Amino acid sequence: MDYAVIGTRVPRVDAREKVTGTAKYAADYSLPGMLWCKVLRSPVVHAKILNIDTSKAERLPGVKAVITAKDFGGWTWGFMATTRDEPPLAMGKVRYLHEGIAGVAAIDEEVAEAATELIKVDYEELPGVFDPEEAMKPGAPVIHDYRPNNVSVEYHWNYGDVEKAFAESYIVREDRFSTGRVTKGYLEPPASLAYYDPSGSITVWAAKQSPYFHYRHLAACFRLPLSKVRVVQPYIGGGFGGTKNDSVAGDFCAVMASKKTGKPVKFIYSQEEELMTSKRRHAMITYSKMGATKDGLLTAVQAKVIAEGGGYTAIGPLSMYLAGASIAIPYKLANFKYDGYRVFTNNPVCAAMRGHGITHTRFAHDLQMEMIAEELGIDFMEMRLRNAIDNPKPGTVYRTVNDVTLNTCGMKEALTAIKEDPIWAEREHAPKRVGSTSFGVGISGTAYVGGARQLGHQSCAAVIRLCEDGTANLLTGATDCGQGSDTVLCMIAAEELGMKLDDVVIKRVDTAYTPCDPGSYGSRVTLLAGQATQIAAAEVRKQLAEAAAKTWNAKPEEIQIRNSVVSLKSNPDKSMTLENLAKIASYSGSGAVIMGKGYSSYGLEPLDFKTGAGNGGTSYSFTAQATRLGVDLETGHTTVTDFLLAHDCGRPLNPIGAEGQNEGGAVQGLGQAIYEEFIIDQGHTRNSTFLDYKMPRSTDIPDIRIIDIITDDPNGPYGAKEASEGSHVSAPPSVMSAIHDATGIWFKEQPVTPEKIVKALKEAGKWGK
Repeated sequence: MDYAVIGTRVPRVDAREKVTGTAKYAADYSLPGMLWCKVLRSPVVHAKILNIDTSKAERLPGVKAVITAKDFGGWTWGFMATTRDEPPLAMGKVRYLHEGIAGVAAIDEEVAEAATELIKVDYEELPGVFDPEEAMKPGAPVIHDYRPNNVSVEYHWNYGDVEKAFAESYIVREDRFSTGRVTKGYLEPPASLAYYDPSGSITVWAAKQSPYFHYRHLAACFRLPLSKVRVVQPYIGGGFGGTKNDSVAGDFCAVMASKKTGKPVKFIYSQEEELMTSKRRHAMITYSKMGATKDGLLTAVQAKVIAEGGGYTAIGPLSMYLAGASIAIPYKLANFKYDGYRVFTNNPVCAAMRGHGITHTRFAHDLQMEMIAEELGIDFMEMRLRNAIDNPKPGTVYRTVNDVTLNTCGMKEALTAIKEDPIWAEREHAPKRVGSTSFGVGISGTAYVGGARQLGHQSCAAVIRLCEDGTANLLTGATDCGQGSDTVLCMIAAEELGMKLDDVVIKRVDTAYTPCDPGSYGSRVTLLAGQATQIAAAEVRKQLAEAAAKTWNAKPEEIQIRNSVVSLKSNPDKSMTLENLAKIASYSGSGAVIMGKGYSSYGLEPLDFKTGAGNGGTSYSFTAQATRLGVDLETGHTTVTDFLLAHDCGRPLNPIGAEGQNEGGAVQGLGQAIYEEFIIDQGHTRNSTFLDYKMPRSTDIPDIRIIDIITDDPNGPYGAKEASEGSHVSAPPSVMSAIHDATGIWFKEQPVTPEKIVKALKEAGKWGK
């Protein structure tokens, strides 16, 4: 493809601001007369709230407002109309430790914090339940009255004939897998500055990766039309889903306090508050039953998935949908059954995180397929190649048994690239043991949805305004929360306009001026905001081509614009600068304002959560990964030395950005596999600082290589699909496969810590040997 901008290795458009420290984050904003907000949190995990006495706090000098649940009039929010169960502050009942009870606005942080300690709350403690399987049992403490069995969401899907397929299988295996509670790990905790002005309008400067979610929450909570709510998007210090795709107690308390006092109100959560109370990845248990023929061809999969949801539903319906819908890719499967349960407990709330939902079941099924291969005596790579979905021929599609539609699938090509690389091809010739360290190489083959959608409004939009000097402004409601999407959208606009990248300037999201957007989640921004940008830019280019054609007495289709130079395709010597053409188009006659607009569309059948049929997005990425590591057979310590990822992202539009995202996703997946987990004891988070919550350090990161598998998906701009979440999904099973190769032991529970390895080695009689 002969592109001028797309496919080039360019720095991020926001790099200078971030490197020089001029980028403003939510915590950097302030206004004259600003108050500070602090949240009082529950010291108990499950209790009725009998009374809240705020009188002492209100009398403390410097306190300007105290907020409780009654100020919000019983309003609640959530993902679906039937699951809107979360109030801004605990309403009549506490459902997890440190849930927000009251908010205080005062002249400074110290006074606000002191005032929270003066609020007296009378509780009637209730029995708690902290394990999802225990919570499902009859007689367990009930978290929400509207779900007496504590199951907040459940799906039951059945495709093909699972029982018949198992009966006819040569081998059937059943295993239990589990994944741990994991945090996003960003350095910027939730923060916002809010102002409820005298006209009855709200303006907030909030750390949100999906500001239009928050915009709707505030409009609904304060019973205002959307036109009176403005969310100004600062730079975002990392997102990864969950908390920054949602609203928190501080958000609502700050706005309510501003309404009460008429002053701007700011809050910043501490990192401890973030780690103790904010939404984290679901912990999931997967009971998997898998069948295969003697030749290793998969016949059926049956999965029972139990997810621990914490005290509220949040985005749980989508989490459970994704966990089940991904079962039928990336391997051919004619029969599968899925029973998914998201269960309330008295632990902190769980929600979306990078690799949302899919990472749990793909970990289980990729590993279980290797276990079957081992029993059958089939090479792990060969097992995957035999089952992998083929790349559809151009103009055709592959449909899974649950109607997931694949236009492109580079799974076999990715596996083959790994197979031919020395890390896999020469693994038998590499040292297997040095001292007490045993080395292993493992692989995985996984898939991830891109261009994700939920229910309701899903379209992205873009507006491009051409300036008279041949530069352009790009407006979109899509948020760059660190993934580099602003750069890619500018590249798309520049490519389509025939302009230099530096001449396209993208503006920060501001709901008062930028187009409405669903949000940054599910690897959707490049695909859908990119599609909108491409359409808007094409509209501008069309007007420019018409102006050039009129000037040269030619046809618009004969005009070429590239690198800010306009020429005739048939006579390249006949040319002018884009700046000159912009002036001609803008100033000729009575003048014109050159603008273009575009919005994305799916063109897909409706998504059905109840049956699991249909597409959760526009396209699907495929990743094969090899991992080389060493396990110390005395201490259990694992050192990962190499990651090799062959990733089908359709076409990387900004290769350096795609590589960085894939590397980051893989390292986050590494953390999930062997380092990270919240330690929860009866609802208490015991490792609520980064000293105790173990994440990979820079010294723990392996050498990472990326191989691009080009498939040019027709549903993505310039052939693009998602990049980064797929690498998060591929890392855990690849690491587990390598640990098995090093130790001979299968680990089915994440994370695989040194303690677990030593325990398993001792049980197997291999410790220190």
